[in-house]
Amino acid sequence: MADAKTIDGKAIAAGLRRAAADVSARLRQEMQVTASLAAVLVGDDPASEVYVRAKARACDAVGIQSFEIRLPASTSEAVLVDEVERLNADDRVDGVLVQLPLPPHIDAHRIIAAIDPVKDVDGFHPVNVGRLWSGLPGLVPCTPQGCMILLRSVRDDLSGAEAVVIGRSNIVGKPMAALLLAADCTVTTVHSKSLDGAAICRRADILVAAAGRPEMVKADWVKPGAIVIDVGINAVVQGDARSRVVGDVDYASVRGIAGAITPVPGGVGPMTIACLLRNTLFAACRRRGLRDPLM
Repeated sequence: MADAKTIDGKAIAAGLRRAAADVSARLRQEMQVTASLAAVLVGDDPASEVYVRAKARACDAVGIQSFEIRLPASTSEAVLVDEVERLNADDRVDGVLVQLPLPPHIDAHRIIAAIDPVKDVDGFHPVNVGRLWSGLPGLVPCTPQGCMILLRSVRDDLSGAEAVVIGRSNIVGKPMAALLLAADCTVTTVHSKSLDGAAICRRADILVAAAGRPEMVKADWVKPGAIVIDVGINAVVQGDARSRVVGDVDYASVRGIAGAITPVPGGVGPMTIACLLRNTLFAACRRRGLRDPLM
């Protein structure tokens, strides 16, 4: 069997960013509206610093105004809620995200619930979660949204496909399952308590790996010809003490079995920020009663 088709997340994300730039320019020219995103960073987690900078650069590149609010790690939960409510009330701000993880003394669920659902560009607010599972329009988490776009670049009609999602996090696994159900797939979730997860995965026409375990999915987990979406981003240390980034899928072996597969890096990763731009423009249009031209 020939090697799987590589699903080029970089190229597809670049197309989304170009579309976002076009929409952003039209909003400014035709409506005098500049879409904007506010990112709140609490503490000095190095990975969070990188993500927030990357989001700001992406916004600037497509003409979305970005605001960055930095708070010390000692910030109290009450002060953070007040900051979120201030951004909710600020008419200049279309999207609000609070970078996770938060310091352990802050309840992330309470902070997410404090964000105005109309400005919740991460799609984590309980109202947006409920709208997703109810089949209603709303803001959808960025990584699962990106995964669906990648899937449809290979197979536009997913109806009837058997899909397996490895992982049940609120950020990826659960919303991914909801999106696949909405696309008329038959969906199974594999998690740490599943019995013989490998056998379940072998049934899948679509396999989405989001467990956070390096190269967990081997070739004998994959149905020949399946579409494999690897959400994992794991740093592993090699024998020479240098680290490399790998996914949750053993790419080298699985690419000989799958029909199409996302690489790591260069697959799902670029789609997440591209879909954040998409969500910010959706929020800007929705707040003003405008039809979102990207949806």
